[in-house]
Amino acid sequence: MTISTIKAKGISVSLDLTVGHIADMVVEHGGRRLKPLHRAPWVDTGEALPKDLPQGTVRLSGDFLCAPFSRSDVEEAPLHGWPANSAWDVTESGATEDGWRAVFRLRHKVMGASIDKIFTLRHDHPFLYQEHVFSGGSGAISVAHHPMTVMASGGRLAFSRKRFAATPSDPLEPDPARGRFLLAYPARAVDLSHFPAAGGGTLDLTEYRMDDRREDFVTLVEADHGGPGWTALARQAEEDLVLVLKNPTELPVTMLWLSNGGRDYAPWSGRHLGVLGIEDGRAAVGHAASIGDNWLKREGVATAFALGEGRSISFRHVIGALPQSGGQPPQDITAADGRMRLAAGGSTREVPFDSAFLRIGRPVAG
Repeated sequence: MTISTIKAKGISVSLDLTVGHIADMVVEHGGRRLKPLHRAPWVDTGEALPKDLPQGTVRLSGDFLCAPFSRSDVEEAPLHGWPANSAWDVTESGATEDGWRAVFRLRHKVMGASIDKIFTLRHDHPFLYQEHVFSGGSGAISVAHHPMTVMASGGRLAFSRKRFAATPSDPLEPDPARGRFLLAYPARAVDLSHFPAAGGGTLDLTEYRMDDRREDFVTLVEADHGGPGWTALARQAEEDLVLVLKNPTELPVTMLWLSNGGRDYAPWSGRHLGVLGIEDGRAAVGHAASIGDNWLKREGVATAFALGEGRSISFRHVIGALPQSGGQPPQDITAADGRMRLAAGGSTREVPFDSAFLRIGRPVAG
């Protein structure tokens, strides 16, 4: 195992170079040390794991790049592709005038493209700024980030404006002998607080309850609001606010993975508790589905980037954390003039933020 750690004032991030997963992220803010990201309970314990597990599941941590998202059924690769399952090299890492910048390169190529992962930290900014760059290649690729957070006693969620939420045709765990789910499949709702439940009635997607043992997956489609796409999670026991931001033109969907003791087989074994994946992507489920006809494309949503010799594509993403007591997420998030403004209950909070990083309003190729 090889870990590469980068630091700036108030923040450190460690990348597991064996699989490209963030092994740790620590934000020091307001006299506290916040750890917004999850690491699976079996990682580095030495316990015997099923032999057919992808390396990305063996070392499941933090956040990682999926390319493709889910099934690799066009070019042979493990679940979520080589970027989530194989080695990365450090090609550049060093202090900058205002923080730290590191560049990592995937040893594998994906659809013939080389992939660089760029991490930027800024002094006193409680955020990791990420960019992925695909150079060359051919065909098309679906992509997604896969940040995972974890809660001891649940939390409350808020989002930038979405057109609707929808579940796929089939649940993640349809066999009751192996696991369980709570949402209806397939189903759709405009009101995220009233999503159809498997047993009738509705469930609130803005509330993560620890007594709901489940393995659920739902896709949120961004509305055309002209600002950053964001997810904010107020973790109750942790007394903090986890923030995940994107450019909706680059990554038009946010896929939520609710993993709360809903799988009974190894290595999950009912112990993967309080985990929420906030998976911003340009993808349907599976590579072939993403580049072919799919339900999101019929809704006018892009589900892949086009690759090409002599061209490159890139997309950006931000993960952060702030101390917070009270348990309610912001109602609105805006960014301008080097600040992020979080509005809640008639009051506004501001923190340092690279407001130009997400390139809102920039046209996207592919």
